[in-house]
Amino acid sequence: MDNSTFLTTEFTLPEEYQVPARIRANRNSPMRWIAAHFLRYWHLGLILLVGAIGNAALASVVPLIIGLALNAMLEDPPRTESLLRFALLIAGTQSLRGILQLGRNFSAELIGQRMERDIRHEFYTSLLGKSMTYHSLLPVGDVMARATNDVREINFMFSPGLNLVIGSANFIFMPIIFAGQYHPSLVAAPLIFLILYVLALWQYLFELQPITNAVRKAFGTLNSRLAEAIDGIETVKGMAEEESEVGLFEKNARSFRDKAIRQGDVEARFLPLLVMGLAQAGGLFHAILLYQRGLLQLGDIAGYFGLLGLLGFPTFVSLFAYSQVSLGIASSRRILELINRETELDQNQSGYTADMKGRIRFEDVSYAYPDNDLSISGIDIYLNPGQTLAIVGQTGSGKTTLAKLVNRTYDAASGSILIDDVDVRDWNLSVLRKQISIIEQDIFLFSNSIAENIAFGKPDATLEEIESAAKSAQAHDFILSFKDGYQTLLGERGVTLSGGQRQRLALARAFLTDPRILILDDSTSSIDSATEDEIQKAIFAAAKGRTTLIITHRLSQIRWADHILVMREGEIIASGTHEELINSSEAYSQLFKE
Repeated sequence: MDNSTFLTTEFTLPEEYQVPARIRANRNSPMRWIAAHFLRYWHLGLILLVGAIGNAALASVVPLIIGLALNAMLEDPPRTESLLRFALLIAGTQSLRGILQLGRNFSAELIGQRMERDIRHEFYTSLLGKSMTYHSLLPVGDVMARATNDVREINFMFSPGLNLVIGSANFIFMPIIFAGQYHPSLVAAPLIFLILYVLALWQYLFELQPITNAVRKAFGTLNSRLAEAIDGIETVKGMAEEESEVGLFEKNARSFRDKAIRQGDVEARFLPLLVMGLAQAGGLFHAILLYQRGLLQLGDIAGYFGLLGLLGFPTFVSLFAYSQVSLGIASSRRILELINRETELDQNQSGYTADMKGRIRFEDVSYAYPDNDLSISGIDIYLNPGQTLAIVGQTGSGKTTLAKLVNRTYDAASGSILIDDVDVRDWNLSVLRKQISIIEQDIFLFSNSIAENIAFGKPDATLEEIESAAKSAQAHDFILSFKDGYQTLLGERGVTLSGGQRQRLALARAFLTDPRILILDDSTSSIDSATEDEIQKAIFAAAKGRTTLIITHRLSQIRWADHILVMREGEIIASGTHEELINSSEAYSQLFKE
């Protein structure tokens, strides 16, 4: 696949919300990708560069002036009247230096914050655009580590990372530029330092890169398991496995610590520190020899050694700054790994967009989850608009998989699924899904108000429409029993509600969108018997005029279906009405004896 364009996704934001195209076109490597993001803010980068050069140049003015002042004091008689002029010159240049440094630091911070915003935006929209097959294979904790901590590391890579790298790099050149004014040979020490510094830095980064990659990976593993344990806390406590989870967390934390210590070990053996000491010692020795030969004044030695002192800033800063840059590149590599991973579905923006009638036809459809045997095979189904199909079978027989092929949650491996005689692959994916509503057994509710959860599929719905949908789902009365009614805030995933209440809110959410095809995947399994009859009436009323697929074991729902399929091991083994199957299918009748 050509990485110069967007990889196939099933979702794309409108143009006004998208990251500019010139950024999206550079996903071949972390460096190109980061550079593409940076180019949006080239003007800030220019301010950073001007500030960095000006800061280093004006910093070198101080030792030069101090050298001149010392020479003036050592003259006979001393030229003390020039000291005020030197002091004012230092004050003026360093005030200007402060302004330039402010511009440099502010620009770097602004670039870092905007880069973090843009990359977080790009990463999040990319995740939304991936298929369910893609998301099923991703540990949520690891994704969250990349979306939060890794994106933050890219911010730190620019500020303070690259800010210090660019700023300190200019300090290396200043002694080379200005040392020659004392004596041409004095350029040797800073020049030799530069050569050895680059070689030592190359070795340092070469050794550091795999370690920083391992540090970021270990953090992702740590975060992933922690998220799983918290998400499954009820299971952990129910099985009294707190101690084993703590042990596993300690193991992952120890792995992260060991890799971080390994990074610290490499940083502690940072050779440029030794190179700087040797350069300063050699340079001072060289200057003293020249002084003894009468080629330098004492103030010149002071000024020259002050210039060599500027090498301390890039040397000490690079110990931290280049590690931060390496971590940022490792983080960008982890983010790009998920962005560039292919997804199976295409949103087909130019596809079929008509209002759906609800005719469904499966033609020899098969599907298999990644790295698994076939989940369903040889499925043939035909439903006219408004008909109701009940699908029954033991756990693992492929019922849910079949239902999720209708709205292209997954794509069939072979065969065709047609809605209104149009292959689902030829439909505009957004239009297709907006006219199909799936209510599953495991209901997901957001940490918002009840009204916002019901209106999730129709954000512009009025309160009257929301209440009408809730009444249809037999949810209105229990909602009003709460103090804040429809404005009651729900806990994460709706944990403050019972299973039956969550499922009735999901029914209300489906009724509000008025779908042409309604799929109920064992969606009334947690509804108590006291309200079951009313719920069945609501579902029966909602099914009128809609093509409805019901996956259930409740006889009360199965009986009024127009057609019933019996599945086993991914295949249809019997079909017909309830009366026909109860007498002709042993597998069907067995379901009601268990």
